[in-house]
Amino acid sequence: MIDTPPLSERALRRQLTHLDALEAESVFIMREVAAELERPVLLFSGGKDSIVLLRIAEKAFRPARFPFPVMHIDTGHNFPEVLDFRDRRVAELGERLIVASVQESIDNGRVREEPGNPSRNRLQTTTLLDAITEHQFDAVFGGARRDEEKARAKERVFSLRDEFGQWEPKAQRPELWSLYNGKVRKGQHMRVFPISNWTEMDVWQYIQREEVEVPSIYFAHERPVFRRDNMWLATSDFLPNGPDEAVESMVVRYRTVGDMTCTGAVSSSAASVAEIIAEVSAARITERGATRADDAFSETAMEDRKREGYF
Repeated sequence: MIDTPPLSERALRRQLTHLDALEAESVFIMREVAAELERPVLLFSGGKDSIVLLRIAEKAFRPARFPFPVMHIDTGHNFPEVLDFRDRRVAELGERLIVASVQESIDNGRVREEPGNPSRNRLQTTTLLDAITEHQFDAVFGGARRDEEKARAKERVFSLRDEFGQWEPKAQRPELWSLYNGKVRKGQHMRVFPISNWTEMDVWQYIQREEVEVPSIYFAHERPVFRRDNMWLATSDFLPNGPDEAVESMVVRYRTVGDMTCTGAVSSSAASVAEIIAEVSAARITERGATRADDAFSETAMEDRKREGYF
């Protein structure tokens, strides 16, 4: 005879949603890292995915403080609205914020900007690895998701980085039955992606359910932009428009947050989370594929950078 759970238990199971399951998995992953590794850190850019990570950390560890600091790799070319949000959100949580500056890496001669290329995305790798070494972090939480880009689809949840901070896809460990191996040697560290199995839609539905605040640039607003490489880029001191690139005032929003010099806006009237969810449901291109200039022109751009130590 098959044992049948009591009616109340069956009813509870039926009430659990896919967001409940994703949240539970992410909470479990964060707690596993806190149990297995000594010096984790959570990367926080002010973008929607890292905002969800902060919320997951609250679910995992509150009312205690997080057992790790929060760190932002600041390119120096960030959207001002996002930096303001970053500082305010971390202050509200009462957590420690570490800011690792790409500009300082440039000033110290650790990296050099490429002539004619205003994007500092690739330069972040050295700044990140230097910060990991300085603070002796052995685990780094990131908000990458497998649906974003095919190189990220290759990632394990616990993704080993060698003594040089580099990633080798073929050297990753199996993760059968949600068993994670966090063992690292001195100098190695683990990149951990608690929301790997989430989609862009899941993120927005979770933000709606949890009533989590996000930066204003995710919602439709008027902004001066110009067209370059099939993307609408914001005018700024970091990225002036060329003589043949006319500036237009448009109502746009951003699907992803990154360096202003390579993050494109999309024409949109979505002024609420519900309207963004409706817009995402109709989208046929991922947010990175549609709005990241540094990913759009190379099939291996992300994988090359990840092998070097990128997020």
